[in-house]
Amino acid sequence: VEDFPYYKSVGYGGLPNEAMEVELDAAYMDGDTLDIGAIGAIKDFANPISIAKRLSKEKVNNMLVGYGAEKFAYDEGFESKNMLTDRAKIHYHNRQQEILQQQIKPYDGHDTVGMVCLDNDGKMTAATSTSGLFMKKQGRIGDSPISGFYVDSEIGGAAATGLGEDLMKGCISYEIVRLMKEGKHPQQACEIAVNQLDKELKERRGEAGDISVVAMNNKGEWGANISGFSFVVATDTQEPIVYLTKNINGQCIHGKASEEWLNEYMQERMKPIIKK
Repeated sequence: VEDFPYYKSVGYGGLPNEAMEVELDAAYMDGDTLDIGAIGAIKDFANPISIAKRLSKEKVNNMLVGYGAEKFAYDEGFESKNMLTDRAKIHYHNRQQEILQQQIKPYDGHDTVGMVCLDNDGKMTAATSTSGLFMKKQGRIGDSPISGFYVDSEIGGAAATGLGEDLMKGCISYEIVRLMKEGKHPQQACEIAVNQLDKELKERRGEAGDISVVAMNNKGEWGANISGFSFVVATDTQEPIVYLTKNINGQCIHGKASEEWLNEYMQERMKPIIKK
């Protein structure tokens, strides 16, 4: 997905910051060793998740940002690439016009690609990759490489997306794994963690940003609490299935996306756009 130019929230084709630069964040965690690698605000390198995974092999310096992340990637031989596409430039210029004409907030529109994986030997990993908030401040880093992921092969793992500034306030991915350690099913853990953080933020701050999570335990049981996003589940015997979620009074009901929805999803993302 980092290489797919029509997906606006990650990698090549990701939406730029306020200076029309594509700054990428990514993180990788090994559930066996608890090794982590995280990069933030990296520019002009393809596949940031691969850089984060390589960084996780280091004993120290496991989180690098900006120039330091770029130097590490260059020294390790990763592909340099201009990640700003012509299509993303049009989205940027159109958003500038929308801000002036319609009073749309510059930060509307964001997503993180997060994954939790379990192999046949029982090893688990978790990872995130994103271009962050559309038109964010230069150097802004969200939760994705900080607290948007956590995995322990003896328990399970989780990954999050939404408004990173609010997700960090609850360290929600770790909280979900902690709840699974207490015996909660991944679905229960997702619902409890999201509902509690949402409630607490609203009580203390008067509002809460988007919070969405996916999780899986070391038995392969999974759960999700999604707001406005889709998610995918696949196994060695099951082809990938895209799910959509309805949240009714804090309880999530997942349903398989129809072929019509899938076709419309791709058509919407790949349709031609023009500069306003």
